[in-house]
Amino acid sequence: MGSRAAGHLESVKRDPGRATFLELFFDLAYVFALTRIAAHAFEDLTGGPARENSWAAVTSGGKTLLLLLALWSLWQGTTWTTSRYDPYRFALQIVVLTALVSGMVMGVAIPRAFSGTGLMFAVAYVVAQVSRPVILSIALGPRPYRWLKVRMAVVFAVTGVLWIAGALLATDAQVLLWTAAIVIEYVAARFGWPVPGLGRSTVSKWEVAGEHLAERYQQFFLVALGETLLVAGLTYSKGPYGSGHAWAFALALATSIMLWRIYVQRAGQLLAEAVSKARHPAAIGRSAADTHLIMVVGLAATAIGYELIIEHPLDRIPGTWLAMVLGGPALFLAGRARFEYEVFARVSPSRWIALLVLVASAVPLLFLPGVVATGVGVLVLTAVAVADARRAHGTPPEPATPPL
Repeated sequence: MGSRAAGHLESVKRDPGRATFLELFFDLAYVFALTRIAAHAFEDLTGGPARENSWAAVTSGGKTLLLLLALWSLWQGTTWTTSRYDPYRFALQIVVLTALVSGMVMGVAIPRAFSGTGLMFAVAYVVAQVSRPVILSIALGPRPYRWLKVRMAVVFAVTGVLWIAGALLATDAQVLLWTAAIVIEYVAARFGWPVPGLGRSTVSKWEVAGEHLAERYQQFFLVALGETLLVAGLTYSKGPYGSGHAWAFALALATSIMLWRIYVQRAGQLLAEAVSKARHPAAIGRSAADTHLIMVVGLAATAIGYELIIEHPLDRIPGTWLAMVLGGPALFLAGRARFEYEVFARVSPSRWIALLVLVASAVPLLFLPGVVATGVGVLVLTAVAVADARRAHGTPPEPATPPL
């Protein structure tokens, strides 16, 4: 995997191009971790009080989201690093490998993160988040960007206390401290990692390799989309193979195909161009990070819905299950609408119409078999994909026109 060990790190002067093999290897850890997220949510929704108790479902969903946000934070921090500095340098490879190992450990800990393996999850997360800015601050030497890494290390060290302390406490206190930690980290990132006495940085001034960063977001989306296929396949392979189960599996595959088609239709292919054309490339990159997080959460919910419906295709499903089956595609469409705005500075009406249809269909679907809800989701997504294709047919490819 070739490394360049000599000299201090410098911010990128040109785009490093396609993702390295090590970065793609790093992504494989997240395929595993995302399947554990789906398994965690599935167990909560089928084996506990969350199946019948709406509030229990909300709290269970909140805990699952907390774990997903931690995974996303680790992945995103590593990706921004490889998009700002030469990913072939030895220091960068150590950062990526540390994140890879930590991501795997976190994935192993996810199913029991709020019972027996919370400390494993917290330590792996803290090690990765603290070691990255520490390693970079050393590798950068006496350069201006070094102080950004120092501020990041201070913030992650402070929140690391909350992560580890929370893992040693009862579940309610654990959730409270972990939520406080992730909120502090996300707010600090948005405001330039402010630390008393050290100041803050301005995100719009950060140097970033736009093409590389855009490609990494696209790759993570494909990782999350691939996880939906993996969940569908693993669930159906357990049997039984009745007609209802077969229909649920077929509709799950069709849903994933439509999600892919909607994502890539023009905007999904032009993120790199939008970043390069933007007046503030780092600001577009940061916004795209939030957008892809919304879409990935939607894909995670969709995967959970696959598992629920493939196992219980002909049952009338509770509202908590329907929230996964329809809420996942709805959240994806909301994120995709924002994505379209980031690339083209506009939003197609088909996105909002589709969202309204999904919301309006929720109540009658509570009285029908679960496989019907999956079918409605497929029809709505297909309609959006067709509308996109018709708009693009016979016209020149639309260039990126980012709003920032």
